[in-house]
Amino acid sequence: MEEKLREEDVARLLANPSADIRAEIADKIAGQHQGLSQTQRKLAEDIFRLMAKDAEVRVREALARQLKENPTVPHDIAASLARDVESVSLPMLQFSEVLTDEDLIEIVKSQGAEKQVAVAKRAHVSAGLADALVDTHNESVVATLVGNDGAEIAEATLQRVVDEFAQSDAVGGPLVSRRTLPVTVAERLMTRVSENLRQALMARPDMSPETATNLMLQARELAVLGLADADTDVLKLVDHLYRNARLTPSIILRAVCMGDMTFFEAAMAKLARIKLENARTLIHDAGKRGFEALFDKAGLPKAFYAAMRAAIDVSYEMEYDGGPNDRERFSRRMIERILTQYGDLGVDFENDDLEYLLAKMNQLPATTLSE
Repeated sequence: MEEKLREEDVARLLANPSADIRAEIADKIAGQHQGLSQTQRKLAEDIFRLMAKDAEVRVREALARQLKENPTVPHDIAASLARDVESVSLPMLQFSEVLTDEDLIEIVKSQGAEKQVAVAKRAHVSAGLADALVDTHNESVVATLVGNDGAEIAEATLQRVVDEFAQSDAVGGPLVSRRTLPVTVAERLMTRVSENLRQALMARPDMSPETATNLMLQARELAVLGLADADTDVLKLVDHLYRNARLTPSIILRAVCMGDMTFFEAAMAKLARIKLENARTLIHDAGKRGFEALFDKAGLPKAFYAAMRAAIDVSYEMEYDGGPNDRERFSRRMIERILTQYGDLGVDFENDDLEYLLAKMNQLPATTLSE
């Protein structure tokens, strides 16, 4: 407010005026706090301390409303208002930069959901504070937190959110819309959602458990392969899949059939437990014995060897052309070569669809490798 703090204002306050006047003066003094002289500021802060204990909620509300974004308000006053009833505390909890992480974590642990939501809305939420908010196990609180791009949420904390709230649309929506989402968290979210959908599909009378499982596996693998862009993300994703027993032969073959050589190389290196550079050398060995040795060391089903070998060969002959459906054309050429390779080995497939091919691959005898 433009009016300056005047002696008569103080006199009115000390004369114990009505609650309306106390609220009016609280609003005036708090609004001018940063522009006061040092002497006036000290007097104002003493008045704030009295007002923070005022029996009338509207007085404390006026004080909090004016001090919520004031960076110079004394800590004890901000902390007192932050621990008040909701109508007083919420503005302070959401906006006050004077409150420390220690203050906020203590409030999150001891206060109710409304205050926790206000904390989750802050312009910046530290990783430690985010952990405390997730520990509330409250859907509204967690949904608010993950929807706040100003919140630093550790990868492990996001994993906990996925595990606990995978079936919650309120949490899942803002989670998948976060500006940055680690590939490991995205993959875990897909897995949990896929499992929920699989259970729903299996409940249908016209759907066998095997069919439901295969459908969800196909959808998940396709989605997972689209998660990583940078090489570092691919390595992280492969490591995550390996640690969670989801680095399957089918997703590896699917990757190479889609032209994702980076994923294929990283996956083979991980399974064989060798350096990525060494795996690349063996995969692209002109004599082909290198890949055979790598394949054996990776422990993949022998029935997959011919398909992967054919896919590697085709990858040298073709590149994406950048036109519409180039990935589909690339994959189609891959499948044609794979079918030819298996035909030469005396194995005939009834269908040239990639999903059919992947589904049948595990059913092939181990002797398919011998050429």
